Amino acid sequence: MEKKVGVLLIQLGTPDSPKVSDVRRYLFEFLNDERVIDIPYILRKILVNLIIVPFRAPKSAKIYQELWTDTGSPLLTISENVKDKLQNILPENFTVELAMRYQNPSMDDVLEKMRKANYDKIIVFPLFPQYASATNGSAVAKAMDIIRKWWVIPEVSFVGQFFDEPGYIEGFVKQGAKYNIDDYDHVLFSYHGLPERQVDKVYEDGPCKDHDCDVRLTPENKLCYKATCFATTRDIATRLNIPEDKYTVCFQSRLDKKWLEPFSDKVVIEQAKKGAKKLLVFSPAFVADCLETIIEIGDEYQEIFEEHGGEKVQLVDSLNEDDIWIETLKKMVLDRA
Repeated sequence: MEKKVGVLLIQLGTPDSPKVSDVRRYLFEFLNDERVIDIPYILRKILVNLIIVPFRAPKSAKIYQELWTDTGSPLLTISENVKDKLQNILPENFTVELAMRYQNPSMDDVLEKMRKANYDKIIVFPLFPQYASATNGSAVAKAMDIIRKWWVIPEVSFVGQFFDEPGYIEGFVKQGAKYNIDDYDHVLFSYHGLPERQVDKVYEDGPCKDHDCDVRLTPENKLCYKATCFATTRDIATRLNIPEDKYTVCFQSRLDKKWLEPFSDKVVIEQAKKGAKKLLVFSPAFVADCLETIIEIGDEYQEIFEEHGGEKVQLVDSLNEDDIWIETLKKMVLDRA
């Protein structure tokens, strides 16, 4: 008898709507996660609930209003389409579900549905290419917390980081190849930022800065977010023949100064001041376009680039629903079935 396999794709999350109340609810859940803001409980509660969320929710709601489409949140729409396409190419004994780490569809509800389906095996698949405790770690921890309470626990497999999966790299190479690199003055590989203290926690023998994360991937730094971001960039740049002096690895969406550097918006300004007129920007930490790519890079970076003399910031589309990406998901799932 064939094994009955459930596959749970997990994305980060999105508000239910761009209303301030829904954005507030999303930010409250997201920022209260101890793996996202990893400071003592009381300090986190004060910082998040009394300072960040009350002031940030109205501003973020305006940004989400710009992002929202007729079908809703692009992240959710794209992810649902990916789920459906993956379902269509997997064997009949596989069922694919989608959940968001924060908000809806919730992991609690979707995993309860999967519990009732009585699978022989469940594959938990966080859709974050480079490991970070605030993304992969949080999604896996939440899944384990839910599943451990079940009376009957099936075989469970977790997909880890996949920054070096050939199909993932090939997907971004395909997207980048749509543009003539020579037409651009500089190329940015912009990844979501993290506090420096979070990558430092990966190591037992000193901070991240002492482990050559921007130069090489080693057995010591292979689970360091910064190291895998640089490794991802080298793989894509090599495939697209982008010389090392023509690209910069940078980090966006910071909350304070003690985050991974260089900061993407600062690099955009620096390039404009140097006389650059056209920038090409990859964002390989995101497999689906979302607020951080469509708005932050596509709109906000375009605006600051123009303010300092630049002309065009061209965002390279994420993998989204591309056939290479769907086939890559299929391969990774079947490898673990």
